[in-house]
Amino acid sequence: MKSKIVLDKRNKFLFNSIMKFSCKTQDFLTGLQLVNRAIGSDQVLPILQNILIHCEGKRCTLSATNLEVSIVTSFEVMIENEGSITIPAKAVLHFMQYQQDTEVVLETSEGTQLKIHSKHAKAVIAGEAASGFPTIATIQKETIFSLPVPPLLHALNLVTFACAKTSSRPVISGVFVRLEKGNLILVGTDSYRLSEYRIQVEGLSGDISCIIPARFMEELKAVIALHRSNGEEETDEKKKKSQHIEKVDIALGSQQIEVVIGPTRLVSRLIDGKFPDYQQVLPKEKATTVTASTRELLSAVKRMHYFAKELNNNITFGFTQAGIHLTTKQTQLGRDESTIQAEMTGQENKIAVSSTYLIDFLTRLDSEKVHIELLDKMHPAVFRSQGSETFLHLIMPLRMNEE
Repeated sequence: MKSKIVLDKRNKFLFNSIMKFSCKTQDFLTGLQLVNRAIGSDQVLPILQNILIHCEGKRCTLSATNLEVSIVTSFEVMIENEGSITIPAKAVLHFMQYQQDTEVVLETSEGTQLKIHSKHAKAVIAGEAASGFPTIATIQKETIFSLPVPPLLHALNLVTFACAKTSSRPVISGVFVRLEKGNLILVGTDSYRLSEYRIQVEGLSGDISCIIPARFMEELKAVIALHRSNGEEETDEKKKKSQHIEKVDIALGSQQIEVVIGPTRLVSRLIDGKFPDYQQVLPKEKATTVTASTRELLSAVKRMHYFAKELNNNITFGFTQAGIHLTTKQTQLGRDESTIQAEMTGQENKIAVSSTYLIDFLTRLDSEKVHIELLDKMHPAVFRSQGSETFLHLIMPLRMNEE
């Protein structure tokens, strides 16, 4: 179900009046980069390729939406005349990216023309009246809470990549979020791999269970990163004014989610449906536990992927006291094998898994060591980061390449 978007014809500003304001180039460019992430490829409603610029009081607000994900941000400006206009995102962003002056002046002319000029540059961009831009409705908030940024970013990095990339099964194209015993649990899966991350939260209770589109979570990760990188470039005084983001505020409704990061607000629909009972596929027992260097394992798998990709990305892992022995099957290109050092407890074991999935996972793991748990070749392999019980990654087995 799409977000509740309606067309608002009652804008209090006269669109044929002149809107004029000045601002710092970096503030305007950062705002454009933030909201541009919500621009889609909709050809039916061309105005969705535009960014809404709205000036009132002492702030300029920028908005963009694809009717599923919406991003709104604002920043301080010097306003001579209040007003609104929508401008093609590509045109205004392109001009601002190559604008070298520290300040710019923006003003409308002839109703839907936007003049942008600075000390050494000027442009006129054809826009449209703000009255035709979809209104981004305020959600009906049922649950409100805050999350610290570091664990949230870590969770997003380790979970969203595992979600399904197609919409053939919408419920697994998003991140499943639920609350259990003081932990907010985020889960992503495409049926062949799965990531689960637990964030400990205090003072949060009630029933939280929803599926958030993976694209929204990726945009959230990017917006947080952009805010934090900008904060690092600012002075200590500026950081105290919210540029250095330490937490995000989250509101959940029955059909939507809203996340506020400093001056930026992201809104998205939730995915309807029931998430699969993924806990049924988590192995309840393990026969083998192996600890290896993340860097060495990733290097070996990347090298062997050249041959493995010829046969369903299949790499066979043999776990012994001597280490991990990796092999690929003979192909027209050739074959490869490698042995890396590892610490093993339990019985010797074997399994075949996808080299592509391993590379996706290991490139995101930030611990020096990776723990691998295995029952047998028929059950999924479970991967954990060193010294952490908050995260696990599961990869389903492939058919063994046994000669």
